[in-house]
Amino acid sequence: MSETILIVEDDEAIATGLSLNLKLAGHSSVIARDGEDAIKLATNADFALILLDINLPRKNGLEVLSALRAADNLVPVICVTAREGEYDKVAALRLGADDYVTKPFGLAELLARIEAVLRRANPVQSVPIEVPVGPSIELDDISIDLAQRTVTKKDTGEIKLTHLEFELLVFFARHPNQVFSRAQLFSLVWGQSAGSVRTVDNFVGQLRKRFEQNPEQPRHFITVRGSGYRFDP
Repeated sequence: MSETILIVEDDEAIATGLSLNLKLAGHSSVIARDGEDAIKLATNADFALILLDINLPRKNGLEVLSALRAADNLVPVICVTAREGEYDKVAALRLGADDYVTKPFGLAELLARIEAVLRRANPVQSVPIEVPVGPSIELDDISIDLAQRTVTKKDTGEIKLTHLEFELLVFFARHPNQVFSRAQLFSLVWGQSAGSVRTVDNFVGQLRKRFEQNPEQPRHFITVRGSGYRFDP
């Protein structure tokens, strides 16, 4: 089944090339040339994924991503940056991007990342990490509904999470008081054998912001120096 991908890219040659290669891979696509058009298209239509350039006219990619997440639009997003520094990458992850690539990128790698994000975002295609033992997971004042993929906190109500934030939370909840390295988390949650350390750190940081009373002194999402992370309910 074809899945429509929104390509947000102001370089016509790159956008056209991506659209053609996505078609060959079995996906339809729509192209937006600037940030404001991207927001309008993503607001008025459902996309399987957004391939989002950072350097865009009118609104840059980070502004687009921020606007979508502020509107509770949790469509998977892969950000593309031409800068060599980490600022754009870190900012994109903190805003809720699912992945990022740096220009110039290899087409095969980009297509592989797109397929990986689509698999993670599609429960029909993805293989669950573990068979659920019940319809929900209860953690102190937090309730995780596995069927509806919702998270509710007693004092604040529903907490909106991106697909990967939800998957990471569920994984931690199913494996309390166990230490996992970043490489293990990439393999078990992301479905990848290797990746950027910064990616794992930023997703854990996002969970701390949403669930810790004091994110600077976490009680639940614990850093185990030299080893990785541990979740204490």
